[in-house]
Amino acid sequence: MRRTERRGRCGRRAGEISGRGQLASPTGHPYRGWRQWPDDFGRLELERYNIGQYDDAGAAEAAGLTPEHATLFKDANVWPPQEPALRAATHRYHDAFVDVARRVLGLYARVLGVPVDTFPLGDDFYTTTVVNDYPTWQHGTAGEQAEAPAADDKLLLLEHADSSALTVLHQQGAYAGLHGQRPDGSWIPVPIRPDALQVFTGTLLANWTDGRLRPGRHRVVAGGAVTRRSSAVFVHPGLDTVVEPLPAFADPDGSDFEPVSVWERANGKVEEYLRVFGRPEQLAARRESRPYVADVASA
Repeated sequence: MRRTERRGRCGRRAGEISGRGQLASPTGHPYRGWRQWPDDFGRLELERYNIGQYDDAGAAEAAGLTPEHATLFKDANVWPPQEPALRAATHRYHDAFVDVARRVLGLYARVLGVPVDTFPLGDDFYTTTVVNDYPTWQHGTAGEQAEAPAADDKLLLLEHADSSALTVLHQQGAYAGLHGQRPDGSWIPVPIRPDALQVFTGTLLANWTDGRLRPGRHRVVAGGAVTRRSSAVFVHPGLDTVVEPLPAFADPDGSDFEPVSVWERANGKVEEYLRVFGRPEQLAARRESRPYVADVASA
């Protein structure tokens, strides 16, 4: 790999790969392996480790995906060689979270008065897995554990709703940085409970129910001198699925929800992310199929 000698504003040789940077995707894929996420001033906001459902395209085809669908996994997962047990532990963790998602879908069906198997997740479900580390943040604005955070709290993850059917999440840390949005638009911290999981409704489930279930909007605020970690599995129906209001919820007069192809959304996710959020050096790394490690300012 060619390394430049230019030093960026952050005091580190641009393009240098060392330490955790060796876990970055060798092809610059933003959803594989480790990456760090600085703000426009180079201050670290987030470290993230992404894991694809299958290790590579060959594993995806062996699991029954079509060659076209398997191309989602042509950029391989990156596993730390010093932790040989991590891969198997991650798959156990993933499978347990998917089981939780199935149970919650059954509970939603009961609440809505429809058969428990109404939501067709199927055996060919599609998932993504992520671990987020949120660092200390002592740069002037920080979220507190108050019920009503200040308007100028530093957002480490902007408010959004997940594009999954369901997202199953576990939190660790010293502050309630995850906030969920109430129906009136206000925000409430989600308590840290090491013995509990959180489940967020995604936009696909809202589509399936013709809006009867609303997507769970959420955000993450900084915690000052303390840190937080979250682990999440985003659960979708199979890649062949076109999500639209199910017969049990469909309005005969029509719906405001357009059909959504899971395959088209998944296949376009990387390009959409890079188009909206990609920085020039990140775009260049992806085009040239090489690792990308963002510059981070020295403490």
